[in-house]
Order: sequence, then structure tokens, then C-alpha cells
Amino acid sequence: MDTGIVILAAGNSSRLGRPKQLLEFKQKTLIEHTINAALQTSFQPIIVVLGAYANEIQEKLPIEVNFVINENWSEGMSSSIIAGVSALLKQSPMVENIIIAVSDQAFITAEVFEKLKQKQVNTKKGIIASTYVKTTGTPVLFNKEYFPQLLSLTGNNGAKSMLKLHDNDVAIVAFAMGNIDIDTETDYNNLIKQ
Repeated sequence: MDTGIVILAAGNSSRLGRPKQLLEFKQKTLIEHTINAALQTSFQPIIVVLGAYANEIQEKLPIEVNFVINENWSEGMSSSIIAGVSALLKQSPMVENIIIAVSDQAFITAEVFEKLKQKQVNTKKGIIASTYVKTTGTPVLFNKEYFPQLLSLTGNNGAKSMLKLHDNDVAIVAFAMGNIDIDTETDYNNLIKQ
């Protein structure tokens, strides 16, 4: 398989006060929505990065996905990216691309993941990001030339800094409703109303 997926689910949802990965939406938890979308693609392996609520979330994971526990999750998103990319490369050293996704975009679909790969095939760009409401972000595909940089990220910026740094090698795909992620009770209540 030439493309794998890393799903970041290690945060402690500090603004929410409970694990947002396990919030229910349309009869499934948010993490299940993301994993199901990933499983509906041909992309393998799929690695879920756990941290703050590892035990509770682990119980919800299907056997088709692997997980890694990021003991350093409190150091920020970059530590989870490093944990996920490392685990994926250990399992699939020949992988050409890695898609990094988060576990709280309620409207993620397999099609969103597949559009990233298709755009890369069409444009030959090394980074393909999703775009929504005047911003670019996750899920985002990185070609193997960027793996060393992903593995040397620091702090809580995640990989967003790499999009700015290499903007001449970035293409984008539209992800309708990609801006809807859950950080607070208000966000969650608004989601439920939809």
C-alpha cells in the first residue's frame, strides 16, 4: 500500500472536560466516524494515536486499526504526529504518503481522504491539504520527502507550519463542513442540532 493514515486522538479535550473522541453523533462516536471513513478507503495501515484517555478510547477501536500510545501527549500535537508517523513507518517502511487526520471532524468521509490522494496523483505536489472557510488544515497528505520534517516537529503547532514553509508544493481540496470540529460544549451542542 502506498498511502497510510494517522488519526490523532491523544488530546485531553481540556476545554470540553471529557474525551471529545467519545462524543456521540449520529449513533457513533466522533472517533468511530473518522476510523470508519479511513476503513472505507484502500489506504493502509491506519494508525490511531492515543494519549490522555487511552484506555477508554481503546475499547472503541475496531480490530482493523492499530494504535500507538503517545506517553508525551501533553507536549502538544507534534508529539502525537511523531508517534503516529513513527509507528506507521515501522509497520510499513515503504509507504509513499501519509495522511494525517484528527478525530473530531464530524463530517469526515472516505471521499475526503480519497480526494487528497487523487489530487496528489493529478498535481504531483508533495503536500495536499483540505480547505474550508478560508483556512487549510486536516486531513492533509504528506509525501515521503516530508517524513523527516514530520518526525522533527516540536510544540503544539502540528504540521501547519509545514504548509506555510512549502507553500509552492501544496495543493488543496475542498472539504465541506471541515471547519466543524469540537472543542467546547457549545460546539458539541451546535453539532447535535444539525
